[in-house]
Amino acid sequence: MKEVATQPATYGLTTEGQKGREVQLGLSGRIALDNVYGLWQELQKQLDEMIPAKLEVDLAQVEYLDSSGALALILLEKEAKNRNISLSFANASESAQRIMGLIDPATLDLPPLRQEEELNFFEHLGQAALGVVDEAYQLLSFFGKLTVSLIFLLFRPRMVRWGEVLVYMQRTGVEAFPILGMMSLLMGLVIAFMSSFTLQQFGAIIYVAALVGAGFARALGALLTGILVAGRSGSAFAAEIGTMQVNEEVDALEVMGFEPIQFLAVPKVLATMLVMPILTLYSIFFGVLGGFLVGVTVLDISIYSYINQTQNALVVFDIFYSLIEAVIYGMIIAAIGCQRGFQVRGGAEEVGTATTSAVVAGLFLILVAAAIFSILQQYIRPYFV
Repeated sequence: MKEVATQPATYGLTTEGQKGREVQLGLSGRIALDNVYGLWQELQKQLDEMIPAKLEVDLAQVEYLDSSGALALILLEKEAKNRNISLSFANASESAQRIMGLIDPATLDLPPLRQEEELNFFEHLGQAALGVVDEAYQLLSFFGKLTVSLIFLLFRPRMVRWGEVLVYMQRTGVEAFPILGMMSLLMGLVIAFMSSFTLQQFGAIIYVAALVGAGFARALGALLTGILVAGRSGSAFAAEIGTMQVNEEVDALEVMGFEPIQFLAVPKVLATMLVMPILTLYSIFFGVLGGFLVGVTVLDISIYSYINQTQNALVVFDIFYSLIEAVIYGMIIAAIGCQRGFQVRGGAEEVGTATTSAVVAGLFLILVAAAIFSILQQYIRPYFV
């Protein structure tokens, strides 16, 4: 008899017989998930060393066998068959036979239900294009439902959850003031300082004021605000609704007769659309202030000259146009965040994916909208200035 070293107090494995002839393996103790890997390695080692013509596995001393242990025995039988070894199990208890009977050996050779396909470049390209089309369809569908809900509530304003609108106005607007002010101030400082190097060569350092003021009034104010709100609030909306989806709270709202888009998305969209113009004006002010600090303290421009040049550069139409842009940005950000939240169909990982997707998609659509607004502004502006 040959004793094989085993893990203490878990299972036992003994080997009897001669190499190349009939061999008997005796199993004892507990065979479960926590030790089945070590047992499987030892069983394979015995097959390699003994090379039996016939193998018998005695299960009389097995005290406990779970499904992972039973799977190891079935795999041992399959391995023996592949090596042309006759294998049999002896003295198995009723409980062991029942556990082993739960595993169908035929299913071990079945291909996976979802097989990875080998795709070439054009197939990958086609799949990506179809994914973009499907994503665009879902997004347009959600925007359509949201627009219908907004138009419906326009005629029935009492049905709007104004308390929730105020709460989200505070979260989206008031709580964003410090970071937005800092971002805009620093951006104004950077633009004024960097532009001064070029303008100074032409003796036009005074136009730093016009550059900073016009830049923030026409585009940068609304764009910076949109980027910040997309990162803060768009992701928060996606995470909030996504978590509700995971906890089946959205389904509960539908059962109670509430329309989820109207109940959850509309207050967020309205709040964001209402605070975006205010945040944009706030951003424009701090951006101009940043340029003012650089112009007066570093570039030696007088306070009067800087303010006068800024006033000449600022046009009411530009500020009004930026406020319209901000409203559209706000609707895009909030809608994307809510739509990504409603798409969640899994656990915590899906919530994280939806949150990331909300930020990326929101920033992308904001940049696309900014490009479109910039082109339109060049054609519309001459009629109002």
